Amino acid sequence: MEDLVSLIFAQFLSGLTRSMVLFLVASGLSLIFGVLSVLNFAHGTLYMLGAFVCFQFWNALMNVGVGFWISVILAAIVIGLLGFIIEITLIRRTYTGLQLGHTQQLLLTYALTLIAMDVVRLVWGGRFYSIPRPDIFSGSVSALGVQFPSYQLFVIFFGFIIYFGLWLLLFRTKLGCIIRAAVFSRDMVAALGIPIKWIYTLVFIIGAFLAGLAGGIAAPLGTISVGMDHSILIECFAVVIIGGVGNVTGTLLGALIVGLVHAFGILVLPQLTIAFIFLILAIVLIVRPSGLLGVEV
Repeated sequence: MEDLVSLIFAQFLSGLTRSMVLFLVASGLSLIFGVLSVLNFAHGTLYMLGAFVCFQFWNALMNVGVGFWISVILAAIVIGLLGFIIEITLIRRTYTGLQLGHTQQLLLTYALTLIAMDVVRLVWGGRFYSIPRPDIFSGSVSALGVQFPSYQLFVIFFGFIIYFGLWLLLFRTKLGCIIRAAVFSRDMVAALGIPIKWIYTLVFIIGAFLAGLAGGIAAPLGTISVGMDHSILIECFAVVIIGGVGNVTGTLLGALIVGLVHAFGILVLPQLTIAFIFLILAIVLIVRPSGLLGVEV
């Protein structure tokens, strides 16, 4: 019985770790889709680039005591700047064509994904890379008979910190009020004299920054490789739809559901793990199409 409890507890913590990585990526995706109405298929690619850029900085700063943390911050900033460039040069040109649907955005962001994959292969090759866990979190913590890596506990804690930071930004600042208003009526925001295009740009930068941050934070959890963006993007879209587009609390809830279902799905029927996630997604779409915490408009 004790072994079963330990196993369930270990899977629960693993699921929470995956949930927090999903939340970091999906929160930016949810904001971008909720405010800009942009289906950003390149969002997972920003996550992948964040991991590779973090590795590059870490490779240069590995002898520095806090080199990893500096690398994570620099990678997030670089990806945020890349998001700025992408939005003002490419994404911004698709806003006027929204009456045609999201076809332009899908083609554009998918093309960016293909381009980024070739750039990554050109710069880093097709090899697998890894970053060791920082020294301060190189050990493990014992609880209920489980030795759990302390870095994964940090990731869980960090994910909740980012959630509270985003919540404060969206619900306790003037900028947050504008962003939330833009989710419901961008025309009303523009009519108030607020430069809506620059609000779009800022939201896209925040989303890209979060994706890059997630890539850096997740780098020590596994390998860094071309294609690491595909699986997480699919799960992040499931997270956004389950939780509700543009809702940061809903995104956290969706990430917890997907992460824990993935963790326990592997334990029960590993072949059907993705199927379990999409089964829950289908149920949510049938019962509440706007998402668990989404607002019907």
